[in-house]
Amino acid sequence: MNGTVIDGTNNTFTVECDDEIIRACTIKGKVIKTEKEFYNPLAPGDNVVIEIDSINNEKGQIIALLPRKNTFVRWNTKGRCPQLLASNVDNLILVTTPDEPPFRPRFTDRALAQAEHQGIEPIIVCNKYDLAESMQTDGRIEEFEKIERRLTIWEDLGYKVLRMSAKTGEGMAQFAHILENKLCAFVGQSGVGKSSLINVMDNTCVLKTGSLSKKYGRGNHTTTKGSLVHLTLNESLMEGIKGCKANIIDTPGIRLFVLDDIEAQDLALYFKEFLPFVGKCNFGMSCSHIAEHGCRIKEAVANGEITEERYDSWQRIYLGIKNGTNED
Repeated sequence: MNGTVIDGTNNTFTVECDDEIIRACTIKGKVIKTEKEFYNPLAPGDNVVIEIDSINNEKGQIIALLPRKNTFVRWNTKGRCPQLLASNVDNLILVTTPDEPPFRPRFTDRALAQAEHQGIEPIIVCNKYDLAESMQTDGRIEEFEKIERRLTIWEDLGYKVLRMSAKTGEGMAQFAHILENKLCAFVGQSGVGKSSLINVMDNTCVLKTGSLSKKYGRGNHTTTKGSLVHLTLNESLMEGIKGCKANIIDTPGIRLFVLDDIEAQDLALYFKEFLPFVGKCNFGMSCSHIAEHGCRIKEAVANGEITEERYDSWQRIYLGIKNGTNED
């Protein structure tokens, strides 16, 4: 029987099967064939084939992994191998905030590059946007303008950017319509409000939310493992229409997003505005785009075809990969 992985830890996975029974399943032989080695062999959203336990109908064994449409991964520094976060998704929802925790555009740029590498369409959600608006009255106008500038840069690149607030409801109806009838993975640092957004979209779904660390101004991990959640969208967000559905993979908060399978010399391929200039430098594909004469990417920055903010972000990520420091 076929089924979809809902969540899992170690060698035990929750699988929603085609007969609508949710079963606790282990991997037969503890090994499953995949295209490469992962920190975790399966992720929420994976489609699998199971054998039902002959004694207990609510248990089974996973005997095969069905072909994946896509995967979203990050490099797990502790396990020293790629970690699967979600499989077979329609969109990647990159959740950020203007404050509480602080705005981290390079985190988003890293995740955008990984999404480009894996062919997944990302959507950037700036949650807690009410905090950005309050910056203007709190004397933090320059900080607000920098955040707006970066959001606008992403929009100009063709990425969908939503300014939202789970607290005030701003943008939630538009967001619900985007997610309807899709499977989307939520990715972001701890404390950005992924679970809060989900709770607002379906008021029957109560996911645990956390508070920020007062010392560091960053979130604590409240989602400890990725999980596929079926939502019945709040009818107040859907013009009174009842029964609208969406599927969400809620991933654990990430403090450091380390790219997987992207070498420093290839990073420019996954910054979409760099792509037209790659290979056209005097040194061709050997150009580092840092100090060489005749670099088309540096010329594009000087001409305003590539923004200084994105070039600086690319350079920091590039040097981090090259030096093995993974600075954020």
